[in-house]
Amino acid sequence: MGCSSCGTGGGCSPKGCKNNGLCSTGGCNKLNVYDWLGDMELPFGYKRFNIVEVRFKGSRKEFYRNTNDIELFTGDAVVVQKDNGHDIGFVSLKGELVKLQLKKHGIEEDSEFIGNIMRKTGERDIERYESLKAKEAEMLEKARVHAMGLQLVMKLSDIEIQGDGKKVVFYYTAEDRVDFRELIRRFADEFKMRIEMKQIGYRQEAARLGGIGSCGRELCCSTWLTDFKVVTTSAARYQNLSINNLKLSGQCGRLKCCLNYELDTYLDALKEFPQGDNLRIETETGMLFSQKVDILKRQIWFSTSPTSSWIPLDVKTVNEMIASNKEGKKVPSLTEKQDLSRTAAKALDAEDIISDNSLTRMEDQEKRKKKKKKKKKNKFAPKPNQAQ
Repeated sequence: MGCSSCGTGGGCSPKGCKNNGLCSTGGCNKLNVYDWLGDMELPFGYKRFNIVEVRFKGSRKEFYRNTNDIELFTGDAVVVQKDNGHDIGFVSLKGELVKLQLKKHGIEEDSEFIGNIMRKTGERDIERYESLKAKEAEMLEKARVHAMGLQLVMKLSDIEIQGDGKKVVFYYTAEDRVDFRELIRRFADEFKMRIEMKQIGYRQEAARLGGIGSCGRELCCSTWLTDFKVVTTSAARYQNLSINNLKLSGQCGRLKCCLNYELDTYLDALKEFPQGDNLRIETETGMLFSQKVDILKRQIWFSTSPTSSWIPLDVKTVNEMIASNKEGKKVPSLTEKQDLSRTAAKALDAEDIISDNSLTRMEDQEKRKKKKKKKKKNKFAPKPNQAQ
């Protein structure tokens, strides 16, 4: 749901499919949950589950009880109870699926930390909410100036003002512990609100701020990923990726979470490959040295020397050859396959007809056609003497 709570604008109603978060694509919401039970009617005499999932700015979600039995729909703005005040959020999920979300987060249904929904928001509540959200950028800029003035080694990444304007939460990242007691005093004098400083990790910071990854899609952490598993450089090595921190790091500055997505597939495929870095196969004509491994195609490329052409071999064939070498037998010569690989290399090095063509060749053809038409017209046009 595109709304002002997630920074995309549009108030309380989505700008896209107008489905209030029930679309199966999940592209309108941060950490969206598809309510596949939303269109089903409850059995006769069955009471609806009264705990509702409410989303606030960014990807922050909390659970509240609908004690007043208010008729709520996904996307409705509600006023929820808070300590010494109230806040405004948006219903992101209701019904039986909330039980699964509670179980996922390890929260009991009778927990004391689950608050109550007070009412639906009115026009005044929305106007005040939007006016407070409009002040956040200016307040964050002033807060950063105070932090720089005190020379604190920390980064203020985001700010969230409570719906009643009595409290403000500053989200920051830091490598070491920060003494911000003086900073809180300055914030209290400047903003006249209750101040709360909340330290988050670099991945949580990227999840809150959002963005576009190198793949061209929205960041996984800000759309669907909730648990951040440890990612190591060994995951890149198993997938034969070059260890380049600039390419392997995400916007959070840590290794990309997507390095773990296909890791199990690569590990299963590597079980078929012979172990060792420098594989050698002894043939009748000489020694073959491994040059390259293609895990998904299950091929290993060999060559007799660094300058000679490479020979692709299946993993099964390589294992059979290595087993023959262990028995003291030499493998027959692979000159035929080497000749085929040379032929393929020549084909790759051949002249590329498409790339040699000019980008403006079609425009040049049109110009030539126009010139020919003009010549024909001039040829059949009457001369000045003949016209008289």
